[in-house]
Amino acid sequence: MTAHDAWPTLDELERQEADVVLPELTEQVAYNLGRAAVDAAWPDALPIVVGIWRGDHQLFHCALPGSTADNDEWLRRKGRVVRRFERSSLYMGQVCRDAGTTLQAKFLLPESEYAAHGGAVPLRVASAGVVGWMGVSGLPQRDDHAFVIRILREHLASRS
Repeated sequence: MTAHDAWPTLDELERQEADVVLPELTEQVAYNLGRAAVDAAWPDALPIVVGIWRGDHQLFHCALPGSTADNDEWLRRKGRVVRRFERSSLYMGQVCRDAGTTLQAKFLLPESEYAAHGGAVPLRVASAGVVGWMGVSGLPQRDDHAFVIRILREHLASRS
């Protein structure tokens, strides 16, 4: 296993989440984030779906060429993990890998509704905590996660 193949530690994932706290999550912010994700994915023809939610309200969705309705379902399943645990779906998957179990076994959650696979990241607002989530589906799970973190970091850097 190479370093690139290594799973991130829980500490690394916690730091990533702490690095992407937003000042606010408005419809305009969601649009800007979603558009940035689509713009970043398009040149490389990444076959992903992008989604952003605030609570139960989906503020952004885009399906790029090569993605399917199955990616939408994976995205919803990963998002349910974020909503339930207020942690990234990759973080919760790592909690389970570290414990030698699965999300379904550890928390008695149906696999048909919850997927502890990377790609959904909580959207924390400095003054309010977790208010939503952003996710992508269509790449290997660590790549899905890294893509979302990259877009959030770039968004925050552009505001300074």
